[in-house]
Amino acid sequence: MNDLPAPFYAHHVFFCGNRRPPGERACCADKNAEAMREYAKKRVKALGLAGPTRTRINQAGCLDRCEKGPCIVVYPQGVWYRYENQQDIDEIIEQHLQQNRIVERLLIR
Repeated sequence: MNDLPAPFYAHHVFFCGNRRPPGERACCADKNAEAMREYAKKRVKALGLAGPTRTRINQAGCLDRCEKGPCIVVYPQGVWYRYENQQDIDEIIEQHLQQNRIVERLLIR
């Protein structure tokens, strides 16, 4: 009974979109996370990468790594990235989602 079903998506990308009240610790929502998720979603669709057995982009609640963020996590691999702009998102899409290569410079360790 060790046979697990294949993942529904090759890459399931979760963008932390948590928002905290002013004065609390850092949050990804204050660092343009929603706009970057929308950008990634459109870019993945435009490249024909979206859909079952391929890639899904989702918003998540707090992933509890906001101090290192804004952040995303890619499953089923469990790879965590931080990003700052659309170029970083493009690099993650091109390297990780299309070529299955880790983007070392954006890794959260």
